[in-house]
Amino acid sequence: MPSSHSSPYQKDSAAAQGLLNCLVCQQLAPIGTQHCKRCGTFLSPRVKNSVQISLSLLITAAILYIPANMYPIMVTDLLGDETKSTIIGGIILFLESESYFIAAVIFIASVIVPIGKMAAIAWLCFSAMRNKPIQQLELTKMYRVTEFIGKWSMVDVFVVAILVALIQLGGLMSIHVGAAATSFASVVILTMISAHQFDTRLLWDKTEE
Repeated sequence: MPSSHSSPYQKDSAAAQGLLNCLVCQQLAPIGTQHCKRCGTFLSPRVKNSVQISLSLLITAAILYIPANMYPIMVTDLLGDETKSTIIGGIILFLESESYFIAAVIFIASVIVPIGKMAAIAWLCFSAMRNKPIQQLELTKMYRVTEFIGKWSMVDVFVVAILVALIQLGGLMSIHVGAAATSFASVVILTMISAHQFDTRLLWDKTEE
């Protein structure tokens, strides 16, 4: 019986058994099959340069997150007085006007979610690159955190769009999109692509037996 070190994959994985799984429809096919017979997706045992691609996209998103916080993301017109607000400035503005719920939504969607998702992806890439194996409990926690954050990845863009659409009170108060919205939307898109490009099968190859 071959030793566990004869293959870079875990002995109970599909790749170690001579099979490929489609990342789209989960159909199994023998190694060497070019495309999935069910959905036509290109098949490979592991995505080539998955960690490097995810990290490059993640770094770009982190860089864009700086102007997304430095420049105004929304412009508030209150009784003819125009106020440009950054993400944190907008949160403070709603806190001062006692709109605590809106302030909490913006803080969670625009600060906690993007930073949490970038940190989760960075930790996944680090875990895939390090030499030490990963314990099952550690891997499960990483999956749950990344999956939970991923569900809310678009909320931070929708928050500003909803505020712009709803808060249009004529000459009393209105909100417009600021210059940072483009950078902020780019951060969301890049982190989504970064998470999608990361091949999670690399983590299972490193789990402890």
